[in-house]
Amino acid sequence: MQVGLIGAGNMARALARGWRRPVLCTDVLPERAQALAEETGGHALADTAELARRADVVVLCHKPAQLDAVAAEASEAKAVASILGGVRLAELRAAYPGRPVYRFLPSIPVEVRQGVVVQAIGPEQEPGLDVRVQDLFGDLGLLVRLDESLVDVAMGLMSNAPAYVALVAEAQIDAGVRHGLPADRAAELVVQTLTGTAELLRRRGHDTLAVRREVTSPGGSTARGLDALERGGVRAAFSDALDAVLEGRR
Repeated sequence: MQVGLIGAGNMARALARGWRRPVLCTDVLPERAQALAEETGGHALADTAELARRADVVVLCHKPAQLDAVAAEASEAKAVASILGGVRLAELRAAYPGRPVYRFLPSIPVEVRQGVVVQAIGPEQEPGLDVRVQDLFGDLGLLVRLDESLVDVAMGLMSNAPAYVALVAEAQIDAGVRHGLPADRAAELVVQTLTGTAELLRRRGHDTLAVRREVTSPGGSTARGLDALERGGVRAAFSDALDAVLEGRR
């Protein structure tokens, strides 16, 4: 399946790197499209209409406000997959009438095939094509299909979350440095612990309480650390973060 990317920004690059295949791409900054094409062994095109004609599926990675303008140029697209934040399936159908359209929301770790991709559930369009497009995005990590009313909530948990996790890691590293650890060693300790804990949670069936109990002895150091985090408002902070994300979508 030949993929064409309209837009070659951060998320488009993450998708292309995760797919590990040559892509067609266009961008308002031609040098950015050229760099991505060279990295993937694909082709940068100056003409969006040509990309739409050549690609089996066009992936919309441009700014949401450009939906109608881009659609006018890409009207010959065979199929359209959108990663545009806040653009619903109904809007995609209106912009690309008569074309199969799909709405996905990926997270940046798709670059290493460890991302989450949320798909807004829509009606069956072309069964064979539906499966091929789902498989394409499923290659990037975990594909979760949700009712469209829940997509924004999911986005607040997985699309924004890599920045939160990076901030948590940074805070832990800084704490270690404050107590004398070299920054590079602190980073190794923290990042590997995050990676290993994620895998442990997966193997424990996502039972966060069970993992916490395995690590926490009554009155021990972990219990004291958890108490400090609770007093610091870690739960409320993450709840507030999701509220802030969703408030911005309204």
